[in-house]
Amino acid sequence: MASRNTAKRRKKEQSEYFFDYSLLFIVLFLLGFGLVMIYSASSYEAFQDFGDEAYYLKKQLIAIIIGLVLMIFVANIPYHFWERFALLGYVVSMALVPLVKTPLGVESHGARRWIRIPGIGLNLQPAEVAKLCMILFLATMVCKMGKSVRTMKGFIFMILLPLPVVLEVYLITKNLSSAIIILGISVLMVFVASPDYKKFIVMGLLGIAAVAVLLFFIISSGGEGGFRSERIVAWLDPESAAQGKGFQTLQALYAIGSGGIWGKGLGQSMQKLSFLPEAQNDMIFSIICEELGLFGAIAIILMFIMLLWRMMVIANNATDLFGAMLVVGVMGHIAIQAILNIAVVTNTIPNTGISLPFISYGGSSVMFLLIEIGLVLSVAKRIQLKEL
Repeated sequence: MASRNTAKRRKKEQSEYFFDYSLLFIVLFLLGFGLVMIYSASSYEAFQDFGDEAYYLKKQLIAIIIGLVLMIFVANIPYHFWERFALLGYVVSMALVPLVKTPLGVESHGARRWIRIPGIGLNLQPAEVAKLCMILFLATMVCKMGKSVRTMKGFIFMILLPLPVVLEVYLITKNLSSAIIILGISVLMVFVASPDYKKFIVMGLLGIAAVAVLLFFIISSGGEGGFRSERIVAWLDPESAAQGKGFQTLQALYAIGSGGIWGKGLGQSMQKLSFLPEAQNDMIFSIICEELGLFGAIAIILMFIMLLWRMMVIANNATDLFGAMLVVGVMGHIAIQAILNIAVVTNTIPNTGISLPFISYGGSSVMFLLIEIGLVLSVAKRIQLKEL
C-alpha cells in the first residue's frame, strides 16, 4: 500500500513540472557560437581601434552573463506575475524612447538610438524594451478582450494599439527596422488570436500594393527622396552605388560568394579586414558564410528552425491563453528578426540595420532576448509533462 502511494506521489510530482532542456540547449549553443563569430569578425577592427582584439567579445560576454541571470530569474517566476505590469510596461516603453534626444542619449555610427544608464556604464536601447513590453501588453489585451478580438471592431483596436510605439520608435530614433519588427510581432499575435484570416489577406494585399506604388515612385525619381530612397535604389542595383549605399551590400555578397560550400575556415575571412562595415553586427551572417560556407549557414538556419519548433510545441501545450500568446510573441520576434537579417545580408530586401538574434554583437538585444526566453521557459514549466 505504501509503495503504491509512493508511486502515485512520484507520478504526480513528475507531471507537475516540465523544463525544456532542448530549448535551453539551442539558446546556449547560439550564444556560444555567437561569441566565437563575434571574436572572429571583430578581432582585427577591435585591435585597430582599441588595442584589444577581444574588446567586443568581452562586452558581449558581460551582456550575455547579465542576460542569463535575468533569464533564470524570470523563468522561475510564474508568468502570470508579469500580467499586472503589462500597462505599466507599455507606458514605460513609450516614455523611454524620447530620452534618446536628451543628454542621456548616446550616438553611435551616426544613429542616436541608445540611452546611458548612469552608474553602471551600460547603454540601453529603448526599442528592445518596447519589443518585450509589446509582447506582454498584447498578450494581456488578447486575454481581456476574449472573443471580441475576432470582431472587426476588436481587430482594428488590436492593430491600432501598437501604432503609437511603432511611430515613436520610427520618428524619434529613425529606427525603421525595430518599428517593422514591433509591428510584425503585433500583427502575428493578433493573427494567432483571430481565426478569421480574410482580414489579414486583405491587409496583406493592401500592404503589397502600397509597397509596389512606393517602389514605383522611388524608381521614377531616381532615388531623390532621402537616404532610404537611396538604399532602395542600391538594393535594386548595388553596383550602381558601389561607393555609396550599395558598398556594404556588395561586400557582404562578396563574402557569401567567396565562402563556397565549405567556407575558407574559421577565422580566415578577408572581408572582415576593414572591407565589410559592421561585420560583427548586422552583417555577421555574411562572415559565417565566408568562413563556414553554405554548410555553416544552413546549420545555423536549422538551429533557428529547431528553436522556433520548440516554442511552437510550448505554445500548443501552454496551460492557458496568456502563456500561449507570450510564447507566440517571442517566437514571432525571433523569427521576424532572423528572417529580415538574413534577407538583408543576401540583398533580398533593402539594407536596414537588423541584428541576427543571439549571434550579432549588441548588449541590449541579447539581454532582452534572454529575458524573453525566460518567459518561454516559465510557460513551459507550468506544462504537465504527460501533456507533451
